[in-house]
Parts: sequence; C-alpha cells; structure tokens
Amino acid sequence: MTLLANIFVALTALLHVGFLVLEMFLWTGPTGRKVFRMSPEQAATTKVLAANQGLYNGFLAAGLFWSLLQADPAFAFQLKLFFLVCVIIAAIYGAWSVKPRILLIQGGPAILALVLTVLAS
Repeated sequence: MTLLANIFVALTALLHVGFLVLEMFLWTGPTGRKVFRMSPEQAATTKVLAANQGLYNGFLAAGLFWSLLQADPAFAFQLKLFFLVCVIIAAIYGAWSVKPRILLIQGGPAILALVLTVLAS
C-alpha cells in the first residue's frame, strides 16, 4: 500500500511540474494557448500571472518530492499530508473559480494519493 501511495504522490508532483512548465514557459505559445483556450492577446495579457501560478505549482511539486525523499517516516507522512492537502485546496478553489474540471485533473490524483497515504500509515 505504501508503494502505491508513493506512486500517486509522485504522479501528483510530476503533474505539478507539468503545470509549472505550461504556465511559466509555454503559456503564450501554441501549446499553452490551446490547453487554456486563449487568444494570443489573452495569453500575453495574463503571462505574468500565469508564471506566478506556475511558480506556486513548482513549490507544491518540490514539497511532494521532498516528502518522498525524507528519511524519517513520521516527518515524511506529515509532509505528504500537508502538501497533498494544499494541492486539494488549490484544486477546489480552481474548480470553483475557473472550471469544475480542475478538481478532477489537479485534485483527483492528490485525493487518491492522500487516501492511500492515510491508509498506508
């Protein structure tokens, strides 16, 4: 169970690295505009905000990777709980404020990781 939980924690972290890349580096290009359904003008106007959002996603990914590398199991568990709950709260807010699908894309893996992490403890 612990291995499965850690796989979903890692998946959640990797997704957030992907969000970082999309929001910080690909936002105004064809990929970013397609994913977020924006015109070139919209992308250019929101570029700085997206980069800031991408940076926060990077911090979430870093915390999740830290939780996987932490040698002390009790501290690793606390880190996982904290960063997974942060991801879930961000997903809930994104679903409420932007698009409900965000809860599934961003929150789904984190919710599953959180449940598996708690069950594995």
